[in-house]
Amino acid sequence: LKFMVQRKISRRNVAATTAKSRPQAQAAARKSPLGALPEWNLADLYAGLDDPAIKRDLDRSDAESVAFEQSYKGRLDDLARGPDAGAALGEAVRRYEALDDLMGRLGSYAGLVHAGDTVDPARTKFYGDVQERLTAASTHLLFFTLELNRVDDALLQAAMADPALGHYRPWLEDVRRYKPYQLEDRVEQLFHEKSMTGYSAWNRLFDSTIANLRFKVGGKTLAIEPTLNLLQDRSGVKRKAAAQALAKTFAQNLQQFALITNTLAKDKEISDRWRGFADIADARHLDNRVEREVVDALVAAVRAAYPRRAQRYVALKAGWFGKKKLPHWDRNARLPQ
Repeated sequence: LKFMVQRKISRRNVAATTAKSRPQAQAAARKSPLGALPEWNLADLYAGLDDPAIKRDLDRSDAESVAFEQSYKGRLDDLARGPDAGAALGEAVRRYEALDDLMGRLGSYAGLVHAGDTVDPARTKFYGDVQERLTAASTHLLFFTLELNRVDDALLQAAMADPALGHYRPWLEDVRRYKPYQLEDRVEQLFHEKSMTGYSAWNRLFDSTIANLRFKVGGKTLAIEPTLNLLQDRSGVKRKAAAQALAKTFAQNLQQFALITNTLAKDKEISDRWRGFADIADARHLDNRVEREVVDALVAAVRAAYPRRAQRYVALKAGWFGKKKLPHWDRNARLPQ
């Protein structure tokens, strides 16, 4: 599922953005009938990996995160009890928002640059370096939402009468939703800092492993994207060959994928258990701002509709292709007509 989703996202984003070429791509274009391949235009964020603004903003993130911690850590409850609680807390949230925007800009750029070519060592190093810097800086901000959730509800409600803080009411209400599941500060800091060597590292390993896989299809050796694209080819022979190549290469890497999946599953189980989530999906429901009962009802309705919707469609599609059953490699094929 992740492979298919990533393919759809990347194809949609590339098609919707301005085509820009690196020197390497331009050189390759002279040898390829396709010309230079498109890339995301990220100039609205930074001009390139060597843009001096990146170092400037990383240094700013470091310095301002430390300054923010020094200004507010251990003081939020006192500010909430003060005569100008709304204005004081509103200013604190405004500063936090500005820092979050700055760091989000850096993280978005690093992530998109890396996604554009996950096998490029320079991009991989850049992505890892930026992530490490942002994780270190955000450690100084971790206290903020934890302390906000320890402020008495009545005090926070009264402070939100001031427009300076009331402007952030939706965000504050979202933060309060996590209150029952937050741990004491030192444990939260440990979870945060170890994320770089925990689930984040395993996710990066998965992405780099997928990007480096090669699939032999019809005498050609292809990366995953062009192989997946063949699953929508007009030729049934090509679709079948691509599907078999995917299955064969994935099977050869089964042990590594199993290790990654099992490690991530165990990491989530530990985190959920410590936080007190009763169900494996509860953390996702909380992030999505939706109740478990709503999702369960949706799942039940979809499953009940399988026979008259999904299964009927698959049977119809098999008939359109002149087959009794639809092979899995024809699942995403375009219709014959």
